[in-house]
Formats: sequence, C-alpha cells, structure tokens
Amino acid sequence: MPWIKQNTIDNPSTSAGVFVRMLLEIFAFRSLFRNTKAAFNRHASNKLTYSWEIFLWVGALAFHYAFLVVILRHLRFFTAPVPGGVQFLEYLDGIIQVGLPGLFLSGPVLLLAALFLLSRRIFDAKVSYISQAADYFPLFLIIGIAATGIAMRYFTKVDIIGIKELTMGLVTFHPHIPEEVGGLFYGHLFLVSILFAYFPMSKLMHMGGVFLSPTRNMANNTRAKRHINPWNYDVPIHTYEQYEDHFRDKMIEAGLPVDKKE
Repeated sequence: MPWIKQNTIDNPSTSAGVFVRMLLEIFAFRSLFRNTKAAFNRHASNKLTYSWEIFLWVGALAFHYAFLVVILRHLRFFTAPVPGGVQFLEYLDGIIQVGLPGLFLSGPVLLLAALFLLSRRIFDAKVSYISQAADYFPLFLIIGIAATGIAMRYFTKVDIIGIKELTMGLVTFHPHIPEEVGGLFYGHLFLVSILFAYFPMSKLMHMGGVFLSPTRNMANNTRAKRHINPWNYDVPIHTYEQYEDHFRDKMIEAGLPVDKKE
C-alpha cells in the first residue's frame, strides 16, 4: 500500500530504525513525552478531552538525569585518584556559583522532582486511586536521601576526609570507621543501603524493561521475514493429504469434495 507512509521511528522495519527508537526511548523518554491524560471537561457538558502531560515528562526527565548525575558524582568517594570524567561532571554540575560551598544543581533538582512525583500521586485523584505502598516507599527513600545529602553539604559540617576513608575502606575490603563523621551521614548511608537492597525487588527495575520489551527492541518486519522461535521443538504435522486419506469415506458420504476418489 504505497499511499500509507511508514513511520520509521514508531514502526521501524530495519535495525537502524530500532536503534534510533531505543535511543530516543532511553535518553529522552519519547513514549512518555507523547503521553496524554484523559479527563472530563466540566465546562463542555462533561465531554471527554485529552491533554498533553508535558509536566510529567519534564519531572520524570529531571528526576532520572539528576539521580544519574548524583550517583556518578559520588564515585569520587570510591576512587583514588578521582577519574577525570567524574571531575568534569562535578564541574558542570556546580557551574552556577551560588553560596559557599558551591551549589550542585543535581541535588536540589532531584529533591524537587521527587517531591513533584510524590505530590502527583497524592493530589491527582486518578493516580492516587491506583497507587500502592510500593509506589510511595521508594519516593520517600529518595526524598530522604536527597534531603540528608543537601543538609550535610549546605547546613551542617561533616568530615569529608573521614567519609572518604570509610568508603575507600569498604571498596578495598578493609573497613575503617573514623571518629566524628556525624550521625546525619550514617542516616544518609542507612537510607541509601535500604534503597540499594530494595531496588532489585521493586518497581524501580522498570529501567530494564525497555531493553526486554519486544515492542521496543524488535523490528516490525514480520511481513518480510518469518520469525521462528529457536527453542521450539519439532512438532509432527498432519497434512491435508493424510487427513483426506483418513476421512475420505466419511467425506464422500457427507458430500464433501475430495481431491482423490480412492
């Protein structure tokens, strides 16, 4: 049907199209960007209308990228010397010089984005109706981690050298607990440990779903190529000739057409 144009991103038939679709989905959340919200318009006789959920896309994008930057930036506590890529990322994250010590943008952005996602689950009636404890728990954990991290950097004093000794001791399997690191740091570490332990068993593992989803990682070329599962075992088939040989007399008696009379 030449008059129907193919969408090479949403419906790719080549590996290159699948690669582009995966890139946009992983790094730009393209499907979420195109998401719409259905609601009844009270000013138009309760007519069902659809609106673009741009704020959800922005909040989710800010949340994930800020979280990624925070994790990568914390690699400085587990490496010696600190890799140049981590130092450059830290420079970009703190490029806005506000206050002393300098402001890292990823921390406040992560906290605000997590609060936005939490408020959406609380105040949006439809989202709140389908939300469960498993949806709130990781948000509370991440908010606690971001809040304690910001408090340690901007509002209280912690022994950074002692924390570095502690983390390097854990990495090298020579644990050393320094003195006077501060209870706030241990609270921060406790929340991070709970998140890491909870992560593999939670809905946070949706991060791997995009790589395992056939609607994302496979080309739509079923009309051009036949796909056969490699693990399928051989199944004995019953051809029409064999079927007719078995039921020929009854088919003739019933007046059904047959290829061979005998």
